[in-house]
Amino acid sequence: MLSVIIDVSNNIEDFIEEEASIRQIIFDYYLNWVLWINGLLIPLYALIAVIFFTSRMAYNSEIISILNAGVSFRRLMRPYLLAGGFIMFLHLLGNHYLIPAGNQIHYDFQHKYIWKHNDKGKTSDVHLFIGPQTTAYIKHYRKRDSTARDIKVERYQDNKLVYLLKAKSAEWIGPPNRWKLKDYQVRTFDGMKETFELKAKEELDTTLNIAPEDFVDYVNQHEMMTTYRLINYINTQQARGIKNTKRYKVELHRRTAEPFTVLILTIIGMTIAARKVRGGMGFHLALGVALGAIYIFLSKFSATFATNESLPPIIGVWFPNIVFSLIAVRLVSRAQK
Repeated sequence: MLSVIIDVSNNIEDFIEEEASIRQIIFDYYLNWVLWINGLLIPLYALIAVIFFTSRMAYNSEIISILNAGVSFRRLMRPYLLAGGFIMFLHLLGNHYLIPAGNQIHYDFQHKYIWKHNDKGKTSDVHLFIGPQTTAYIKHYRKRDSTARDIKVERYQDNKLVYLLKAKSAEWIGPPNRWKLKDYQVRTFDGMKETFELKAKEELDTTLNIAPEDFVDYVNQHEMMTTYRLINYINTQQARGIKNTKRYKVELHRRTAEPFTVLILTIIGMTIAARKVRGGMGFHLALGVALGAIYIFLSKFSATFATNESLPPIIGVWFPNIVFSLIAVRLVSRAQK
């Protein structure tokens, strides 16, 4: 609620100036944003909930009574692991499908009414592969009407140029990847033999493996794709020889690594709070929040390293979980038996 209030105070002028409807603001923007921010904080929620519950049991000497009755600490952990595993499954489902779908609606609203100039997609001197041995070059692309100037398509066979298409302009017609070329020329090569066709002031409807989305790149675009779309996007970009897929790979691994944090922090919170101490719930809660803050800091720190090429994405994303798993194992081994 506090986050929503702060965000409203920051963006209220944009909402009024752009005449966004109340329905759009509530259901398209804030409902999906609340879904995202809760997904981000679920591991911390789980940690605090476990500490509150277990610390109260320890304060009332219930943990000691359970252990004195012959129940092992591992058996005591079982309901925590079951509940943590269930929340982890829901978090996995949300991270891979539900939250990205909501982010798509949320960020579409944001790009339309608030961050209008947040598109960082390249539009000049664009080189890319559009086939196994086919490259394309576009001198300039204009986003407002989906037109390209000075386009060139080259096809190779056995490392030799066999086809060359040049056009003064190209206009996007529609899916599937249909373009209208104007003032074009075609050269074909068969050994030393060359065929040349000049079609000045003529048009050609053709299909090129290029779409307007290829020239769009928002800072948060990786958060707007479901996992299936994200994997396809990474594979497509790599096939085209484009190297800016690091943050997309980090996002892909994060969606799986983050839910496992729920289980790890559940074990840590349970082992910390199960021991009766003089500080009671206050001490347990302070220690738990401190651990949660350290985890969040470490996860953002390692993700930044992975995004900046310093670490492989899978190591950068999973490193905090590895560290906290070792802490969890250590705490369980030293827990009150």
